[in-house]
Amino acid sequence: MDVLPIPLLSDNYGYLLVGPDGTRAAVVDCSDAGPVLRELERRGLRLEAVLSTHHHFDHVGGNDDAARAIPGLRVLGSRADRTRVPALTEALADGGTFEVAGLSGRALYIPAHTSGHLAYFFEDGTPSVFSGDTLFAAGCGRLFEGSPAQMMSSLAKLAALPDATRVYCGHEYTEKNLRFAHELEPTNQAIAAKLERVARLRVEGRPTVPSTIAEEKATNPFLRTHSPELRATIRARFPDLPDDDVAVFAKTRELKDAY
Repeated sequence: MDVLPIPLLSDNYGYLLVGPDGTRAAVVDCSDAGPVLRELERRGLRLEAVLSTHHHFDHVGGNDDAARAIPGLRVLGSRADRTRVPALTEALADGGTFEVAGLSGRALYIPAHTSGHLAYFFEDGTPSVFSGDTLFAAGCGRLFEGSPAQMMSSLAKLAALPDATRVYCGHEYTEKNLRFAHELEPTNQAIAAKLERVARLRVEGRPTVPSTIAEEKATNPFLRTHSPELRATIRARFPDLPDDDVAVFAKTRELKDAY
């Protein structure tokens, strides 16, 4: 599977997934159909399906236009978002399997950012997961429709994927996320090294995706509530905080919301 990131809107990514025959494709999160359709034409690809991670407009805003431009286009999304994903043709539940462009995938239900959020996991070749706005490189999504405990559970499901799994997230937030992570764990060398690398990429105008599950375990504060340094930083700011993983996670998310 070839994965081609397409910058969309101000800081979104859509991802073209090119199947093994090199002519069939799917797109993850079609927020704007125009750039996606132009890229397909430029590369001589035929779009067969849209995979929507969640209902927010900056992830599904191009679904209707793409469906009008390509008769018979399949649009996959969460069963919990039947009424909120435009042009939906196939509703998936947790663990639901599907095939697009000759590629076999599995839906992972990961609510909290939204109540119906899905990730899409592909195991062929190097495993890849498209995590939308749940797991970012060095971050996680805001809790618009769920609780800290629910987000922790969703992140744990993603963290349980193989360490080599490539993580393709929904936005280019990596540099800011790593700066926040570095403040929480200033002696974490993995964070410092990745921040330096990502800062260079951004100066060059290059994407910081994909990450990997192994990198996220080493650098993402929302997967590191067990870190003594992170916990000490959080407790220094909130001395009365219970010594509890969910409480630490919730305060970390609260700090990031204001960062």
